[in-house]
Amino acid sequence: MDIRQLPATTFAFVAAIAAALGLVFAAYSTYDYAAQLDRRVHAVHCSFIPGLPASSDGDNPCKAALFSVYSAVLRATFWGGVPISLFAMGAFAFFLAFGLYLTLARVHVAAGAHAFFAAASLGPLGASIAMFFVTVVHLHGFCKLCVGIYVSSLVLSACAALAWRAKDRERRLVAPTDSASRRGGWVHAALWLAGLGVASALPAVAYAGSLPDYRPFLAKCGKLAVTSEAHNSLLKLPTAHPTRGVVLFEDPLCPTCRSFHERLVDEGVFERLNVTLVMFPLDSECNWMLDRALHPGACLMAKAVLCGGDDKARAILEWSYDRQDELKEAGKQGSQALLAKITERWGDAVSACAVGPAAATRLNQHLHFAANNHIAISTPQMFLGDQRICDEDTDLGMKYTLAQLAPEVLP
Repeated sequence: MDIRQLPATTFAFVAAIAAALGLVFAAYSTYDYAAQLDRRVHAVHCSFIPGLPASSDGDNPCKAALFSVYSAVLRATFWGGVPISLFAMGAFAFFLAFGLYLTLARVHVAAGAHAFFAAASLGPLGASIAMFFVTVVHLHGFCKLCVGIYVSSLVLSACAALAWRAKDRERRLVAPTDSASRRGGWVHAALWLAGLGVASALPAVAYAGSLPDYRPFLAKCGKLAVTSEAHNSLLKLPTAHPTRGVVLFEDPLCPTCRSFHERLVDEGVFERLNVTLVMFPLDSECNWMLDRALHPGACLMAKAVLCGGDDKARAILEWSYDRQDELKEAGKQGSQALLAKITERWGDAVSACAVGPAAATRLNQHLHFAANNHIAISTPQMFLGDQRICDEDTDLGMKYTLAQLAPEVLP
C-alpha cells in the first residue's frame, strides 16, 4: 500500500491520536508539578507507558526536568511559576478536537481547515524542538514524559501535513476551489487561531487563579544560632555583583546540591549573591553526625574545595558538579581513585593539601559550625543572612521566594 494514497481522514485520525497521547503525557507532567504545591516532595511519573506508578527514585531525569528553571514561567510572580505543560495540555486538547473534526466531517470540512491544521501543528513541534535542545545542553538525561510529548508533537505535525496534502489531492479530483471559498477559509483560520490561543492559555489561567498565598510560609524555617565561625575558616566564593549575603551548606558530591547550584546560575542569581560556603559532606569518613556514607568520597572532595582557597574554591566546586557522576564512581572505588582524578585536573599541590592535616582541621571546623547551628543532615541548605530558606523554597519556589525576600538578587 502506498501511504501517499491514503485518504485525508486517515491521517487526520492518526494526528488526533498523537494529540491525545501528547495530552496524556502533558497531563501527567502537570499532575506531578501540581503535587508539589503542598510544599512537600512527591514521587514523579517517569515512564513511556501512561498510568504506571510514580517513580520513588530520588534522582531521575523527570524529576530533574520538573525542578529545572525551564519547566515553568512567571516564577517570580507565582510560587513555583506556571508549568509550561499546562500550555501543552490546552494545545493538545485543541488539536485532538480539530483532528476529530477533520476525521468525522469528511466532505463537509471548511475550506482551509487542513492547511490551518498543518500550519498550526508546527507550534508544538517547534516548542518540542526547542525543549529538546534545552535538555541536551542543560539537563542531565531525558525525561520520558518529555520525550513522549516530543514524539507526539512530531507525529501530529507529520500527519497533519500528510492530511493536508491528501485533502488537496482529493479536492483537485473533484473541483477547483473558488475565490469565495478561499476568502471564507481566511476567516475560519482567524477564528481557529483565536480558539487555539484560548485553549492553550485557559488551563494556565485557571491554574494561576487557584494558587494560594505562599508568603506566610517563607520565613518559618528557622535562623542561624551562630553567625560567625571562630577560626575564620569559612569560604568566600567570588561572584560578579554581590548584593546580598547568603550562607550555603553544600556537599560537592550531592546531586541535589548540583541541581540547586545550576538553578542559581541559570536564573542569573548566583552572581548577585555574596556567598559564604560551608562544606557539609554527607560522608561518615569525616562527618561524625552520620553512621554511614551517603556520598562516599565527599569528605576528600570537600577538602579539595577548601584547598582551592577563596580564589579557586568555586572553580573546584563547579568542576565537582560538572563531573559528579564520574567522581562519585571514583569515590565508591576508594580515596586513591578519587585523589587521582583531583590530581589530574588540579595538580599535585591541591591533592597533597587535600590529604594533609590542615585541610582535615579546616573541614572539621566547618562541621562544628554546622553542628553549633543544629543543621539538619541534609544538603543543600541556604540562609539568606541568618534566615533559613525552607527546602521547598530552594527548588520550585526559589525565584518567588527571592522576589519576596531579596528582590535585589534577581536580574
